[in-house]
Amino acid sequence: MKNPLIETWFNLRGNPKACVWTEPLWGLSMNLCLPYSSVYMSALDIKDDKIGLIATVYMLSQVVFAFLSGPITDKLGRRKTTAIFDFFAWCIPCLIWMRADNFWFFLVAALFNGAMKVPTNSWDCLMVEDAEKSQITRIYSLVIVCGHLSALFAPISSILVSRLTLIPAIRILYINAFVVMTIKLTVLYCCSRETKTGAVRIQETKGKSILSLAGGYAGVIQIMGRSPGTIFSLIVAALVGAVGMINITFWQIIVSKKLEVPDTLLPLFPMFRSVIALGFFFTVIPHLTKVSLRNPLLLGFASYMIGQTILVFIPPESIFMYPMLCVSLIFDGFGAGILAMLAESLVALHVNAPERARVMAIQHMIIMFATSPFGWISGKLSDISRNLPFVLTLSLLFVGILATLGYYAQKPASEV
Repeated sequence: MKNPLIETWFNLRGNPKACVWTEPLWGLSMNLCLPYSSVYMSALDIKDDKIGLIATVYMLSQVVFAFLSGPITDKLGRRKTTAIFDFFAWCIPCLIWMRADNFWFFLVAALFNGAMKVPTNSWDCLMVEDAEKSQITRIYSLVIVCGHLSALFAPISSILVSRLTLIPAIRILYINAFVVMTIKLTVLYCCSRETKTGAVRIQETKGKSILSLAGGYAGVIQIMGRSPGTIFSLIVAALVGAVGMINITFWQIIVSKKLEVPDTLLPLFPMFRSVIALGFFFTVIPHLTKVSLRNPLLLGFASYMIGQTILVFIPPESIFMYPMLCVSLIFDGFGAGILAMLAESLVALHVNAPERARVMAIQHMIIMFATSPFGWISGKLSDISRNLPFVLTLSLLFVGILATLGYYAQKPASEV
């Protein structure tokens, strides 16, 4: 019997194919740097509370760009917006990070990097607007799979760090990320075409300014407010986003500073988590998401909670440290993987199709605004104890379980 994800991969056509097939290039660019981003800042003598502040500024920058992303995407088109703002949001920050030697470099880079919410919106529209609705969950599964596949390149980072030491190695990796990301956005632009909805919106917005288009958000918010599914998808996405941000920022720090795992080993653990997640995506997850999304959501939140709980209780300098860290990553890999896919799918499935760009802009803005305080809060908590940011994630994941139970109590279990 054919695997549904493999079958979907080879049956993709048009824009979905261009978007998904170029996604593995992310692994040869940003994902070589991300496992070291926080410890890179720490090595440059930036304190935990400042790292948390940078994360919050990054989120607030995303709020502003998320607000503008709908009008920009409609006016320029999905394809052109993705190319321009991917360069602005990723390639330029890579050059800043490469030269960074104090807090202010990272703060400026965070402001630029927040523009990634514009291509996040336009890229989503480019990928799914011309796709069949029945394919959307599998398409997002493939995107998550590509992200996890990229972690298999982590040993490249580990080898560089072991040979050159941390700071010089990461500077080289940021130069590499600049080059590969530039190639990625160029190939995507050349291999994609404007969507049918995008072409209509370009014509409809001719002669209108970005700010005047943003003024039409009141009607869009009313559309969203009438959809319980949209509200629920926002809650799930905000919770998953907040937990993900805390983990991206402080997982490296707790493992490096509290557990004293050597820098050269740091990329290997995300690689292990990604391999585990890939196994779940090709075996268990496609069967879990065939009918209702209720049980997969509950299972994802619960699995993520177990992984985070184990992480908090790992004893440093113990023979059980590495085995417990691996077990934690197994639960994290399943929970984070399925929740990331379901959060994206829920947003896409409940969106109003003709107003997709502006609805998703509002959704991204609300999600970023809701999650932005958690970087600063986690930084303050981490200054008190390395464990406390993950006590916070446990609370957020528990809220996710309650929200899922509450939403599906009002609907038949088979409804998305």
